[in-house]
Amino acid sequence: MQRISCIFWLGLKEMMSLRRDWVMMALLVWSFTLAPIMEATGVASSVNNASIAFADEDNSPLSRTLSTAFFPPEFQQVVQIEPGTGPEHMDAGRFIFVVAIPPGFEKDLRARRQPEIQVLIDATAMEQAGIGASYITNILSAEIYRFAAGVDLVDAPPVDLILRSAFNPNRDTVRFAGIVALIGQIMWLTTILTGAAMIREREQGTIEHLLALPLAPFDIAMAKIWANAAVVLIAAGVSLVFIMQGALDITIAGSKPLFLLGTALFLFTATALGVFLATIARSMAQFALLVMLIVLPMLMLSGGETPVEGQPAWLQAGTLFLPSRHYMSASQAIVFKGAGIETVWLEFASMAALGLALLITSLVMFRRSIARMS
Repeated sequence: MQRISCIFWLGLKEMMSLRRDWVMMALLVWSFTLAPIMEATGVASSVNNASIAFADEDNSPLSRTLSTAFFPPEFQQVVQIEPGTGPEHMDAGRFIFVVAIPPGFEKDLRARRQPEIQVLIDATAMEQAGIGASYITNILSAEIYRFAAGVDLVDAPPVDLILRSAFNPNRDTVRFAGIVALIGQIMWLTTILTGAAMIREREQGTIEHLLALPLAPFDIAMAKIWANAAVVLIAAGVSLVFIMQGALDITIAGSKPLFLLGTALFLFTATALGVFLATIARSMAQFALLVMLIVLPMLMLSGGETPVEGQPAWLQAGTLFLPSRHYMSASQAIVFKGAGIETVWLEFASMAALGLALLITSLVMFRRSIARMS
């Protein structure tokens, strides 16, 4: 009981030290507020509020229908411009897309000819230009086919393909990117906070003061693990409510307590990793390099950036030993699909087993490091 009390008070001391570290506090606030917002909304994988203009030389019912087929939030309101002025407007940066309808377009279509539509694209807006070209092609093709089918120019297809997007019917990239960003910040920050706290104690010489107390290396390590895990868990919970649901308007399909339970399991794994890296590194600079070398690949292979199924078979087998993969899989199932404990219990168990193994290894390494110091 006395040992538990020592670990508890030593953890509170760690929290007080963190509160006085303005750099770490600023990093903590940034990581769970502005960073997820910027990552979710800054890089879009869909067209959003793109400016578009029409140069209609046909002025037929079909050409007017085509110009009304573009809606917010993907596109701004269509602006009609004079034919031949498209390059001028694009040079001035007024529009990303300019659609030019040639004269006699509907007449040629009715005569079963193959008229062409010119689409000018400002390719300096790389993300919008690349994705928007497909959007415009699909929208124009669908409207032209609908017109052709209405006047019996084409036969109805033998199969009517109906697409339904599960768990994200609007294909909202912000919702997906926001949660993935939050999970990524949890992975990064937990490892950094714990490892930086260990190295700070060693560089400032306060680790010797702790060793002079009736404390074992296990007590010191566990105090730092639970304290930093608790700080990140609280920050993640606040960010989930006020940033994800509030600022980004993301709907959480599953149970938030279940998500936080999975986060707590992963946090002990990440803090143990921070202790492990801190025992290997001899300075803060070395620790930063180790974080880049180890945590970054863990994030990339977790399934948040690219699906695990798209990785090579041998690499997929290797990711089973990464706690980040199990955490990402369980989190996405809870947040997006509304999964319960009966679905994610295996991921939770895998995280617990891997976390326990990493914790034991970290404690052994830390005890040896303390032994060398004394």
